[in-house]
Amino acid sequence: MSNPRPSNPPEPPMKGTIVVRHNRAEVEGIQNALDAAMSAAGFTKASLFAVRLAFQEAIANAFNHGHKTLPHDTPATVEYLVTPHEVVIAIEDQGPGFQSETVADCTLDENLEIPRGRGVMLIRNYMTDVRYNAKGNRIEMSYRRPPAAS
Repeated sequence: MSNPRPSNPPEPPMKGTIVVRHNRAEVEGIQNALDAAMSAAGFTKASLFAVRLAFQEAIANAFNHGHKTLPHDTPATVEYLVTPHEVVIAIEDQGPGFQSETVADCTLDENLEIPRGRGVMLIRNYMTDVRYNAKGNRIEMSYRRPPAAS
């Protein structure tokens, strides 16, 4: 009789491209894959929080704004890459796009009661780098591991 080998849990995917519909379970599946990959790469809980918040805001913007006039089941595409030093996420919707520079600064007094722009502001504040394509229907955002405290 042979001795069974100890089973090692599979490594989480460190990169992926996923087509996702506006469905909570599908979005949570991507979030769980990101969380697992970041944990395996040694990111802190604070880093996981920052990326989770930015991802949730960006995917909500894709579906709620980008796909506003499209059928509910119109998919978006999510690409991600997790390395020990950086997380890169791209979300592309099939909507007409927008110009990110036209989003009002929600922190200005005159805009405090306008319920727009908070997601974009959160993404910009939590991620290291944020870019939109020329059409405005694809966001590419990265989060670099903060330097270790000395």
